[in-house]
Amino acid sequence: QVQLVESGGGLVQPGGSLRLSCAASGSILRINSMGWYRQGPEKQRELVATITSGGMTNYADSVKGRFTISRDNAKNTVYLQMNSLKPEDTAVYYCNANLFPDFPYWGQGTQVTVSS
Repeated sequence: QVQLVESGGGLVQPGGSLRLSCAASGSILRINSMGWYRQGPEKQRELVATITSGGMTNYADSVKGRFTISRDNAKNTVYLQMNSLKPEDTAVYYCNANLFPDFPYWGQGTQVTVSS
């Protein structure tokens, strides 16, 4: 059994910053890619950022230059540093991990609200 536990969400004013963390635990042989997705009110879940085990990153156009994804392979943890937050970033953020050979797992989600 594998669990992904997210933390770091909350309420922040526009222009502010938050850092999300997601730790994977359980029967893990190897984690391929890890990433963050989000689902805003009445919207479909969308990709925010992903990172491979080798550190290659991919970002949605809407967050490029503002968000930074990173990971600590020794701790099976992925982070999302979010700067210059906008109201349209408000969403539930979900952590994703693809375990070897190709099994996707999801966290329970953490709410991020950007509002004055």
